[in-house]
Amino acid sequence: MLEDIKSNIAKLVALYEAERQRADDLAGRLAASEEKCLRYKEQITDLNQQIDNLELMRAFQASGDPTESKERIDKLIREIDRCIKLLES
Repeated sequence: MLEDIKSNIAKLVALYEAERQRADDLAGRLAASEEKCLRYKEQITDLNQQIDNLELMRAFQASGDPTESKERIDKLIREIDRCIKLLES
């Protein structure tokens, strides 16, 4: 009877160690997946910003070359910044 209890305890400890190892492995995989997800979200944000910039460029590009369009956009941004400063004061 005592041998059976010792045997059962040894099996239980072995099962516990196996499950703990499995849990550690799953926790590592979860952390890696969350990190990958975060990188993808950042990439999506960057790509959406690039799309917005390209659409804005195209809107102004109808009138001429890309350099001229960029200058017009920069001028508009400076004008908007100036207006914001006036509103803040």
